[in-house]
Amino acid sequence: YKVVEYLEDRFEKRITLIHKKQWGLKDIINELKPDFPDIDLHCHSEKTHMKPDGGILAIKSIKDNNLTYPILISEVKNQGTNDLRAKEGLRKQAQGNAIERLGKNLIGFRTALLRESIFPFVCFGYGCDFEETSPILDRVSTMAMFGRLNKTYLHNEGDGRFNRGSFYFRAEEWTVDEMFDIMTDIAERAVLYYFSKYREDYFTDFSH
Repeated sequence: YKVVEYLEDRFEKRITLIHKKQWGLKDIINELKPDFPDIDLHCHSEKTHMKPDGGILAIKSIKDNNLTYPILISEVKNQGTNDLRAKEGLRKQAQGNAIERLGKNLIGFRTALLRESIFPFVCFGYGCDFEETSPILDRVSTMAMFGRLNKTYLHNEGDGRFNRGSFYFRAEEWTVDEMFDIMTDIAERAVLYYFSKYREDYFTDFSH
């Protein structure tokens, strides 16, 4: 995981990274309650969780074990096989629903991060459904709260109301290097945000 190696080198011993494959809805609710004591928060099963493709990368606080401090939540979606079907002489299929599935997680992660002023979420999408002329792109733009695609939005805008996240979508598959550059930029700046908000000694043990 190149991003982890980069961050460990960049921040040396100042952060301890945690990589979670999933985030339970019950855990998210328990984290939100102290900040939103008057809001009714509920889920039906203690076993339900969100599992983004790239997992959740967070930093560990040495003073607080109750909260998660995510620096990168990543998804990768491939949608559209009509280019392959055309080569085989087959009829076009209806454009798929990878994007609809993304929407559920997106709402959950946005809610989980409501106590912060950043949303370190990125989704990389590729496939013929995401060609420049495809109407599917406007579904993505809607999920991005009408932000521009292929642009990083880490810090919330509009007095915090626009916690967009970043959506990189095109027909061509994203290379590892392209994704690495975008993800390290988000994660690195997210760490600096937490250092600024909570102070560095909230995450770093300077006694060693």
